[in-house]
This record gives sequence, structure tokens and C-alpha cells, in this order.
Amino acid sequence: MGTVLPLGDASRRGRGFAWMTALIIAANAYVFLLELEGGEAFVRRWAVIPVRIEHGHRLITIVTAMFMHAGWLHILGNMVFLWAFGPAIEDAMGRFRYVAFYLTGGVVAMLAQVAGSPGSRVPCLGASGAIAAVMGAFIVLFPRDRIRTFVWILIFIRVTYIPAVVLIGIWFLFQLLSVVGSVATVETGGVAYLAHVGGFLFGVVTARFLARTQGSGFRGQGSGY
Repeated sequence: MGTVLPLGDASRRGRGFAWMTALIIAANAYVFLLELEGGEAFVRRWAVIPVRIEHGHRLITIVTAMFMHAGWLHILGNMVFLWAFGPAIEDAMGRFRYVAFYLTGGVVAMLAQVAGSPGSRVPCLGASGAIAAVMGAFIVLFPRDRIRTFVWILIFIRVTYIPAVVLIGIWFLFQLLSVVGSVATVETGGVAYLAHVGGFLFGVVTARFLARTQGSGFRGQGSGY
């Protein structure tokens, strides 16, 4: 049993509050409340169902699904990751470019998941593909930044500092390895590892093109290991 949660970038801080990241988190929270009220019918209507996308139906769900979550742990975990890595990318890209990047990354992630199981009728939902894009951009732009991280492994509990390239790199390696293991279960649900991989690769490829300047707007506080 273990938990590793990034709490934030300890190597730099932005010029101001990360309004767009906060707005995205608020939008996720609002949609989750709608899910709790609407139940299964709401999920079936607004989540991505791959077989529908394959036949060109309900394409809007490619966007709406990235603001939906399967439960409290799902949304809380995703929002913690977004708040840890999002503000730096928002500041590096600028607010509106960052929002466009986030949404496009989420779309690419959803399409990657659909491509891996085009005939599936299992709903796909969650912000993790878009957040994976943010993490991909982070590892390109700020690989040496130290991430303040909560680590809980059995009886070992502490807050420590881990280089972004190590923390995100291990996370991505786990996603790659999990893609193979998830092939047999794509028709019955589970974690959308293909979405994570697709979103992450989108972030890696586009980060340097979208960033105004590397580290723009941040006051460094020591970015060494």
C-alpha cells in the first residue's frame, strides 16, 4: 500500500495567482456535483462512449467527459495533480494559450483512448488525460525543479522533494507498462492508461512551441536536484 501525491513546485513561484488553473478546478467540481445529482443517466449522456465516437455520434462528449469523474477519490487525486503542475505551465504559456493547450491535450487523450478500444460501450471520463498533457509540458520545461511530494508507503510517511524528471518520469513509465496490462480489460472498464500516454506525449511535443519563454514569469528559488 502506498501513496505519492505532488503538492507543488518548490523551486519557483509565479508572478500571480493561477486563475485559469483554479477556474478549471472549479469547473471540474461543478460538473462533478451535476454528476452526483444526475447519476448514471448523466454519465451515459455526457461521458465518452467509444463506439459512439467511432460512428461520429455525440462528439461533444470528447470535451465534456474531461470534466467528469468516477468518484470522490478520482476527482480529488486529479485536482491535486493539476494544482501541483498547472500553475507553472499557465505562467509559462500565458492564461489563454494554457487553457487552449489544456483542452486540446484532453481531446487528444480521449481520442487516444477511443482509438485503443473503438468498439467499447464503457463510458470514458476524467481530467487525467488533460492533466497528463500538463505533466508532459512540465517535464520538458522544468525537468530539474524540485516537487514537494507527500509519500506514504506502509508505515513510512513524510513530505520530501523529488526532481520533476524523476517523479513524472516514473509516473509515465508506469503508464506505459500499464497499457500492456490493461489491453485485456478495456471492454470492462478501468484506468484509461492510453489517455494518459496520449495526453502526456502531446504535452511533451507541444510544450516548447507554446511556452512564451522557459521559466517565464517565475522567480527561481533554486532549481537544482
